[in-house]
Amino acid sequence: MVLVNQKRARNAVWSAAVSLTLLSGCAGGGTPAAEPGAGTAKEQTPKTDKPVELVFYSSNGDPAESFNYRFGDALRKKFPNYTFKYIQSTKGSTLPELITAGTKFDIFFISTGNYEQMMLENNLQIDMDPLAKKHNVDLSRLEPTVVESIRQSSGGKLYGIPVHTNNMVLYYNKAIFDKFGVAYPKDGMTWDETLTLSKKLTIVDNGVQYMGFSTSPNHILRMNQLSIPNVDLAANAPAINKDDRWKAFFQTVFQEPYQDLGYQKRIAEMKKVADFNVFMKDQTLAMYAYLSSLVYVLPEDLKKMNWDMVTLPTFKEKPGIGSQSYPFYFGITRLSQNQDEAMEVLKYMISDEFQTELSKKGIMPVLKNEAVQKQLGQDSPFKDKNFKAVFLNKFAPIPPKALYDASLVTNYAKYADQLMKQGADINTALRKAEEDSLKTIETYLKSK
Repeated sequence: MVLVNQKRARNAVWSAAVSLTLLSGCAGGGTPAAEPGAGTAKEQTPKTDKPVELVFYSSNGDPAESFNYRFGDALRKKFPNYTFKYIQSTKGSTLPELITAGTKFDIFFISTGNYEQMMLENNLQIDMDPLAKKHNVDLSRLEPTVVESIRQSSGGKLYGIPVHTNNMVLYYNKAIFDKFGVAYPKDGMTWDETLTLSKKLTIVDNGVQYMGFSTSPNHILRMNQLSIPNVDLAANAPAINKDDRWKAFFQTVFQEPYQDLGYQKRIAEMKKVADFNVFMKDQTLAMYAYLSSLVYVLPEDLKKMNWDMVTLPTFKEKPGIGSQSYPFYFGITRLSQNQDEAMEVLKYMISDEFQTELSKKGIMPVLKNEAVQKQLGQDSPFKDKNFKAVFLNKFAPIPPKALYDASLVTNYAKYADQLMKQGADINTALRKAEEDSLKTIETYLKSK
C-alpha cells in the first residue's frame, strides 16, 4: 500500500482532527420535483445478489453502537445479502496503522476538512463521478454547498458524497432565564441582541457566578458565518491577520461576551472557557452556541436540564445567514474491490427513505426536501424542542480549503481561547495565530 505523508498523519493535526469530529454530525427550499425513480425504494433495490462484505472506516473513534444506530442497522435491513463491517479507530487501528498493515476498507467517512486531508494525503480517493453516473445517483437533490465544497477541494472531481451534515444553533438553559426573569432567546436574533442578553445573565447569585454566553472556538471558526477563508490559496499563506473580517469576527464572538470581571474570574478558576460541560453539567452557563448534533451525541446530559434552542445569532450585515454546513463525506476508497456495491449503498444513504430515518433521529439530512427536514428529531427524546431553528438560517457558503485547513483552524482556535480567557489582546492573538500557521504551512509544503 502507498502511504503519503505518514509522519504528518501521526502528528498533532491528526489528534486535532479526531477530537474535533468525535462530538459532531440544509438550508432547504421546497421539495424538488421527483426524477423517475429518484430516491424511491424501487430505485434503491440492489442490482446484484452477489454476497459481498463492505467495510466502513472512520478516524473519528465512534464506537460500533453509534455506527449501527446511525447507519449499520438500516443498511443491513435494506441489503440483506451484504455483510457490513465497521472498523473503529482505536490504538492499533488508526488510519496510518491500517494502511501499513494492508487492511482494506471500502468506504471512509469523516467530517469536512478532515475528510479531504486524510483521503488525499493517503491517496485513498477515487473519482466517483463515473460510478455515480452508472448508478443514476442524482446529486442535484442535495444541499448544493456541500457538493460544491468537495468538488472545490478535489479539482472538480467527486471524491466524496455527503450523507448527513451539521450546523450551529444557540442552546439555552431555560431555568437560568426563569431564575433571573429574563425573556428567552428568539429565532433570528443578531449577535448584538445576544450579547445584550448575555450581560443580563452574567451575574452572581448566592455565591454562584452565572455566565451569559460561550461557544466552541474550533467549531464556530471552522463554520464561520462570514465565509472567511482560513488560507490564501494562491499565496499558501494564512488569512487570519490579512482579512479584516477575521478581526471583526474575533471581537464579536471571542472578546465582547467575556469582558465582565466576574466572568473572567470564573474562567480563571475553571482554567478553561465555559464549554458544553459547564452548560449541561454545571448548569451555570445560560447560552451556548454549538453543533445541532448535540441532541443525539449527548442526549442523557440534555435530559437532565430544562433547555431549548434557537437559531445561531446573525451578523447585521448578513441577515438570515447561519453557519456553514459541516457535512460528513463518505467516499469509496481505491482499496475497495466492491465499488459498484458500495455505490449502491451510498445511493441508498441519500435516498428519501434513509434520510428521513436520519432526520427522525435528530441527524441533519443533506436533502433539499422540506418533508424530510420537518421530521428532524421526531423520534428523539426531544421532539417538543424547537427543531425548526436548525433550518431557519441559510447556510453560509463554504470557502475554498487547503489540505492543511484543519491545522490552521486548530491554530486559530488556540488564540481565540486565549482571547476568551483575557490572556491576550486581539492584535497579539491574531499575530501569533498567523505566526503559528506560517510554520504549519511551511512544514506541510516541505513534506510534499
